[in-house]
Amino acid sequence: MFRIGFGFDTHKLEYDQQFWLGGVLVPHSKGAVGHSDADTLIHAIIDALLGAAGLRDIGNQFPDTSPEFKGIDSKLLLRHTLEMITAKGYVIGNIDCTIVLQNPRINAVIPEMVKTLASVLKIDEGQLSVKAKTSEKLGFIGREEGISAYAVVLLQKG
Repeated sequence: MFRIGFGFDTHKLEYDQQFWLGGVLVPHSKGAVGHSDADTLIHAIIDALLGAAGLRDIGNQFPDTSPEFKGIDSKLLLRHTLEMITAKGYVIGNIDCTIVLQNPRINAVIPEMVKTLASVLKIDEGQLSVKAKTSEKLGFIGREEGISAYAVVLLQKG
């Protein structure tokens, strides 16, 4: 049996914040703001995995009202999500992601993101695609006020 999941996340960008994306600290003057480390890409992947497994969404599993998750490394949340889908008998077929960000340009960091995420998810790097796009200077992303990420996953019964 195959299950497909779709995930989306968006975060505000502000000065003097660390910018974690895909499990990698990206050098930039701004970073994403959130309850955890605000890793927009990981949050989109988590939502896609949870959706495919029928486990509701990231807000239900890791509520932003819980002090337990304040400032947490999103790679830990991703690892726990993998444990949850594995417990339901699923394995990851593939993951396809798109990051929408005006600046900084992150093309050079994507291979490190893929390596980091594949390691956490215990999958081959070839099972994970990460792409980056700008919004052509349109909207809140174009004004460099925020970032969005999308993810689609294919799960298979193991």
